[in-house]
Amino acid sequence: MKVIKHSSSFRDPNGFLYYRDGILYRQINGGYREEYGLLMRSGLYNDLSHEGLLVRHEEADDSLALTDGAFKVIRPELVPFVSYPYEWCFSQLKQAALLTLAIQKKALEAGMSLKDATAYNVQFIGFKPIFIDTLSFERYEEGRPWVAYRQFCQHFLAPLALMSYTDVRMNQLARIHIDGVPLDLASRLLPWKTRLHFSIFTHIHLHARYQRKYEGSTKKQGGRSMSRNSLLGLIDSLEGAVRRFSYRPEGTEWADYYSDTNYTDEGMDRKERVIGEFLDVLDPRFVWDLGANTGRFSRLASGKGRLTVSFDVDPAAVELNYRECVREKNGNLLPLLLDLTNPSPGAGWASDERMTIDRRGPADTILALALVHHLAISNNLPFEKIARYFAALGRSLIVEFIPKDDSQVKRLLVSREDIFDGYTQACFEDSFSSCFTIERSEPIAGSGRVLYMMRRKQ
Repeated sequence: MKVIKHSSSFRDPNGFLYYRDGILYRQINGGYREEYGLLMRSGLYNDLSHEGLLVRHEEADDSLALTDGAFKVIRPELVPFVSYPYEWCFSQLKQAALLTLAIQKKALEAGMSLKDATAYNVQFIGFKPIFIDTLSFERYEEGRPWVAYRQFCQHFLAPLALMSYTDVRMNQLARIHIDGVPLDLASRLLPWKTRLHFSIFTHIHLHARYQRKYEGSTKKQGGRSMSRNSLLGLIDSLEGAVRRFSYRPEGTEWADYYSDTNYTDEGMDRKERVIGEFLDVLDPRFVWDLGANTGRFSRLASGKGRLTVSFDVDPAAVELNYRECVREKNGNLLPLLLDLTNPSPGAGWASDERMTIDRRGPADTILALALVHHLAISNNLPFEKIARYFAALGRSLIVEFIPKDDSQVKRLLVSREDIFDGYTQACFEDSFSSCFTIERSEPIAGSGRVLYMMRRKQ
């Protein structure tokens, strides 16, 4: 029997996640007995899980508990891919915020309230956000303020305001502020005009001032009574603020990539057919599309029923990709932000609460289309390093080689000296052969580009 405690599940005294023989369980300790009973009796769990707002679970045998003091063991449904707020585009964070507020409203109707409003309690299954922490609910006490108010402002309201009014890349602050963006920092970074917006002024600027006033004080913050109607008014105010935030994805380098390639229509059709054939041969369950742009080929994979994570470094491209997923109601495709040259790090306590990207793999198949030349030329990465990293991320690979005389490669070399004598097809094949077996290669007529299908060497 192999037992592994989940590295991110240790802060809640009411329970924790762990794997037993590869199966995920959540132990619920005795201190949460009453709240769990109310969650189930009130119908709140049934309502939320039926609507797809809260992850479903099954109650397991109590003998599977990992430690003494267990009240119950449950087996939650697995989320196909774990992502983090700093990997989400603007609209994903906005939808996660609205989900959290909708659940808080429904909880109040059932006599409960969320005690946690961290963005890490939300995951995405395709285009839909879902709440994953069954132990975040507590009994509502009349007159008690919402204990998760500050957390919601730090994890959702502040970053959304910064992304909307300052720069969409401000979501990367979540990488270094695991407890959410400090409100005093958000207040300083937001433009002065946001003080004229009542909700932003109240929930961020005034809230930050209030925190500074009581910093180091022995007086308990938020100690004043709040009626249920006032609490509902607070939730409505937060919801209105979130809904008013907006972002227009434009002006970034690669958001219009597909309208500016050197492929003929025939060449693009050929590329899609070859990639489709390769996917049929490899038959992956899980695909990661690296450098996916707005997700054209991610959709090719997801349309074949493959669970596909669509990564790109450009926030505008990821935003457009996600909006298209919402329009399509695509449950097999998850767009995410990822800079392959500086991928998501291990974070939190002992750098272990949040996983690196490679710890969330390997994928069955990696797509790396029109990507290698960016890594090799824009970032001076040798083919050998690229091949080794791809081998760490996936069991098989569909990769595109773009020769130096291609217009896109020439574009990268316009402003720099060509020091890339080793950027040749022969060197590419030799380097990738050290980690992969090249099973097929198919040239794309009229482009000089070549598609390869490879399997990782064991």
